[in-house]
Amino acid sequence: MAAEVLADAGLAVTVYEHMPSVGRKLLLAGRSGLNITHNEPLDDLLARYGHGADHLATAIRTFGPQELRSWCASLGEPTFVGSTGQVFPASLRATPLLRAWLARLASAGVSIEARHRWLGWATTSDGAVDARRSLFGRADASTVEVTGDVTVLALGGASWPRVGSDGGWVAEFRRAGVEVSELRAANCGIRVDWTALFAERFAGVPLKNVAVAVADRSVRGDAMVTSGGVEGAPIYAHSAAIRDAIDRDGRCTVTVDLHPDVSNAGLRDRLERRRPKDSLATSLRRTIGLTPVAVSLLREATGNRVPVDPAELAVLVKAVPLVIEQTMSIERAISSAGGIAFAELDETFMLRRLPGTFVAGEMIDWEAPTGGYLLQASFSTAVAAAQGALAWLARHPITSIP
Repeated sequence: MAAEVLADAGLAVTVYEHMPSVGRKLLLAGRSGLNITHNEPLDDLLARYGHGADHLATAIRTFGPQELRSWCASLGEPTFVGSTGQVFPASLRATPLLRAWLARLASAGVSIEARHRWLGWATTSDGAVDARRSLFGRADASTVEVTGDVTVLALGGASWPRVGSDGGWVAEFRRAGVEVSELRAANCGIRVDWTALFAERFAGVPLKNVAVAVADRSVRGDAMVTSGGVEGAPIYAHSAAIRDAIDRDGRCTVTVDLHPDVSNAGLRDRLERRRPKDSLATSLRRTIGLTPVAVSLLREATGNRVPVDPAELAVLVKAVPLVIEQTMSIERAISSAGGIAFAELDETFMLRRLPGTFVAGEMIDWEAPTGGYLLQASFSTAVAAAQGALAWLARHPITSIP
């Protein structure tokens, strides 16, 4: 995105891509429909970025959801708003968008060099970082040095490393004196030490229409049991709170309401109608409609000591406790938290320590929930960084062609 803005301004632009082809993480996001942004009011959208909201506000207000949707349409991919406010391309795929985008970049003269991994900066004779000279490792194990009048780095976080973003840049930035917060899993599942029988029987089975709560916040949706824990939107929505609680206390209690549409009293009344000869599973299915996975979750959470008293059982069904000591690894997370501290950047996303070098996307220390917010901020910061680069070049005339 930064390359498009810079090329449209008449600059000679080269994109150096770590992977054999560009856009792999965009294609990965497209597997679930490519939720590219969200249609909620802008102030509400900005609030989704937590501690990063104030720092991202100008970029997102300048290139926000409407601008992003117009950009998609200009590539032949009109968008629509789903029932939850999420915005998708009409095709529900990333491939047509990426194909049209690459054609546009090529027509603008953008050159793409694949299989070039950014290794860091070259140094001057006295050992200082020379931000105009970047080093790249190539597929043949050789190293090439590239000089540019301006550089925009979009090296990603550390989630889904198989598509290119592995956080390998962090050490080099720290060596240059740039403060980088630890990259940690965000929008991730939770690890639960299931019994072998439960994991074997229910891995891949959904917990439909549940409400997952951490502290006083509850989120409804479908969660998915895995062999090692639980995934899904209502879990991801709490991932930052869970991660922070584990960092602080060593554990976090997550509660699952298996019947959010019925009150505690309502469940108790239904459970009191249990037939004496019915088994627990049969009784819970007949009286309150619990599925086998939900019944077994009650057993897992209580060490198979599920209460028989209707009042106690109703309380448990409304808040099944799961004590969590680990989230899923960052390699399996949808996104990552941490990155370059905002204090290291000026208002144009330029590194204060390395004038002429700009950064964009998930390598900056912000995080957001799923729902289109991740891609929106990535696009917005790319546009802002490119515009910052153009402003910087206006004050520092070009002396070479990258």
